[in-house]
Amino acid sequence: MVDARVKFRHLQTFVEVARQKSVMKAAELLHVSQPAVTKTIRELEEVLGVAVFEREGRGIKITRYGEVFLRHAGAALTALRQGLDSVSQERSGDGVPVRIGALPTVSTRIMPRAMSLFLKEDTGARIKIVTGENAVLLEQLRVGDLDLVVGRLAAPEKMTGFSFEHLYSEQVVFAVRAGHPLLSGTQSAFAHLGDYPVLMPTRASIIRPFVEHFLIANGIPGLPNQIETVSDAFGRAFVRTSDAIWIISAGVVASDIDDGTLAILPIDTSETKGPVGLTMRADSVPSLPLAILMQTIREAASDISQKP
Repeated sequence: MVDARVKFRHLQTFVEVARQKSVMKAAELLHVSQPAVTKTIRELEEVLGVAVFEREGRGIKITRYGEVFLRHAGAALTALRQGLDSVSQERSGDGVPVRIGALPTVSTRIMPRAMSLFLKEDTGARIKIVTGENAVLLEQLRVGDLDLVVGRLAAPEKMTGFSFEHLYSEQVVFAVRAGHPLLSGTQSAFAHLGDYPVLMPTRASIIRPFVEHFLIANGIPGLPNQIETVSDAFGRAFVRTSDAIWIISAGVVASDIDDGTLAILPIDTSETKGPVGLTMRADSVPSLPLAILMQTIREAASDISQKP
């Protein structure tokens, strides 16, 4: 039997504090006071008999017990949300919502083709596609705000409670505008990287460790003119109108390479190659529309050329 003392507000508050890593931010999003959030968390801890959060400097972090409970709390809220959605859609005639998180490389290279195939199936489902950093998307997936994340395989410690299906592998490239000085072959690309602005993935980006290890292994511990960004719109616009170098996943700039507006520096980045695929909660069962969309994503991925 489920302990009757555990209410919906306990789960909702706990999941929001875990996601925001802040009582204040959770209170703002839940439209309640901070003392109310603190009281709710204490009530939950009394029921569980363990602490789910602990102080860390000026903030808080989730405990190991909290991590375990988060998986189940997130699944419970997801199941409840799906039940409410199903009843709501049955009454209104709307389709079942499908919420997808896609990394930028997938948003530009996979999802357009996958969505074209999906729409032909006429499922009536409402699709929501969001993009962002991998850590943010996985957190939204964990708490039930997303049904699927399509992108690179995260580090092992980030994959607890998730399942991953490999689709293809992709590597990082050094992209520049057509006609960039380093394309002439008269200068060593590595020797002159520091002479130009370099767009780097942010520290929260999933490819950042691959990029840092690659640069260090090739004798480049740091770059003086470095700009961190996950905005492919900014990266594309800036690189096209300057001599900047964009270190980015190959899929993000694949179409720009094909149409000749951007080019890839002659640098062997094969060691940055990593798996791209479908990440879901291990305890989730996809709805029919989601299962169909996953199949169209697989089909779109199979059409991708394996070259960078």
